[in-house]
Amino acid sequence: MTAGNRPPNPTRWGVQKEYVDATGVRRTVAPGPLAGVLESLRADGAGPPARGPVLVHVGQPWPRGGRRAELEDGTELAASSSRRLPAGYHALVKRDGSRVPLIVSPRRCHLPAGLRAWGWAAQLYATRSHGSWGIGDLADLRALGRWARRQGAGMLLVNPLHAVRPILPQEASPYFPSSRLYRNPLYLRVEEMRGTRPEALVRRLARRGQSLNAATVIDRDRIYALKLEALEAMWDRFRGDPDFDAYCAVEGETLEHYAIFCVLAEHHTGPWWEWPAQFRSPASSAVREVGVVERRRVDFHRWLQWQLDEQLARSSREIPIVHDLAIGVAPDGADAWMWQDMLAFGARIGAPPDEFSPAGQDWGLAPFDPHRLRAAGYRPFIQTLRRAMRGAGGVRIDHVMGLFRLWWIPRGARDAAEGAYVRYPAADLLDIVALESRRARAFVVGEDLGTVEAGVRPELRRRGVLSYRLAWFEETPPQRYPAQALAALATHDLPTVAGVWTRADVLEMEQSGRPVNRAAEELVRQRLQRLTGAVDDAPVSDVVVRAYRALTGAPPYYNYYAPPYYQPPAYYAPGYYAPSYYYGPR
Repeated sequence: MTAGNRPPNPTRWGVQKEYVDATGVRRTVAPGPLAGVLESLRADGAGPPARGPVLVHVGQPWPRGGRRAELEDGTELAASSSRRLPAGYHALVKRDGSRVPLIVSPRRCHLPAGLRAWGWAAQLYATRSHGSWGIGDLADLRALGRWARRQGAGMLLVNPLHAVRPILPQEASPYFPSSRLYRNPLYLRVEEMRGTRPEALVRRLARRGQSLNAATVIDRDRIYALKLEALEAMWDRFRGDPDFDAYCAVEGETLEHYAIFCVLAEHHTGPWWEWPAQFRSPASSAVREVGVVERRRVDFHRWLQWQLDEQLARSSREIPIVHDLAIGVAPDGADAWMWQDMLAFGARIGAPPDEFSPAGQDWGLAPFDPHRLRAAGYRPFIQTLRRAMRGAGGVRIDHVMGLFRLWWIPRGARDAAEGAYVRYPAADLLDIVALESRRARAFVVGEDLGTVEAGVRPELRRRGVLSYRLAWFEETPPQRYPAQALAALATHDLPTVAGVWTRADVLEMEQSGRPVNRAAEELVRQRLQRLTGAVDDAPVSDVVVRAYRALTGAPPYYNYYAPPYYQPPAYYAPGYYAPSYYYGPR
């Protein structure tokens, strides 16, 4: 029997046959899900490809087998036992003449000395002002940042601003992006676009958009239609800008492919794998022809991203922005189309059952094949991190355990529980995170909640990645939280203080038919009561104040109180703001 005909060994392919769940119970993966995950990996008996970049740390000896190094700045260095390579993305020329990528990492992420700050966590879409067109935008972010800085805040944590497909209906979830490289044009403040703008049209559309602020539900489709009409009219009058040309030159082929995808998505319905065959690959001649024939429309989508970059940069000058990086991408989106050879479309990522999600979680996102990603020199991962950190004060990596392993749910699984963990090259990925963090001077927060295997948190701590500590899940008081952490009460997908205290969140989940672990939910309420010392019938407003006041006791200690409860200034229409507190190392 040849190697290709032998059954694949799950361990060699990084698929775990067993795992320990969130309650400490060892689980065995059933044969069906195991086979489905291996099929998604296109596994065979020969094992995964071994090729990939060489990774070393700054200060380590010269890589074995290297004859010379070609540095990213063009410098060539001959091999020497006493020579140490600088951090960066280089090439290693081996003794046999072959050339392989060489990544030299500082190993630890950027952490400013003595960093200690508090700040707000804002869902930008809900951060509406009187000037918003029914949805919070980058001008609102700038205003909130200016106001927060004056109150003593040191950061703003925002939801992912990732791009969605440029069609109706607009994707509502910021965690189901078409692209993590680029951003959503819904966040543009139309009146602040660079270049010529038709004043009468914009004023008319602005009145219609601002009338949507009164609605309690954000109508993305109506907002998108209004903003698109205004933006297209502005684009028609745009006569060029050297800064736009420079931006496009730096972004290069990646932005070109993204913009072409947007044009194709506007012309063809359904996911990209159902488009006419000639448009399913970014490498096809037909796709290149779209870049010629539809040049004006392609440039429109590039122009939108330039404008987003400009407006976000202005917001970032007010206060350090901490961006949220989603764990994956939509299978029918731009990133998946551009990097389809490195994704496993036979599976979706999620999480196994735990106390708060008894049925498990299926996020519908396409996972990267770890072996193909490594063979590509981790290029998509590097580009994603670099764009997320550009101009940022920090980055929160959603479900940071995905750098170590991800729960794959194969196609045909009955539910999220029928999956298996697939291992990723964590050491390599963390080396790249550290390199990009140092270059951008952006700290990194790892959302380490849920099923976290032993060894993950200690390794993240060694790498300078901040932990994410939520009062809902902590048995210890804030005074005993680790110093190298971002501490908060809750996140975007967990109940508010009001929801926990009144038990309204549990009732709503039960009414929607979602499985609920009542004992676990009640435990959260008990933790809140223990944290605040509130009597059982205390008013919600009192519990909120007590909760955030207690959170300020997390290390290191302060000689001032952070605001315990956010009252938005008159400028802001109703929205949702949750204070978070970052505590740097002592």
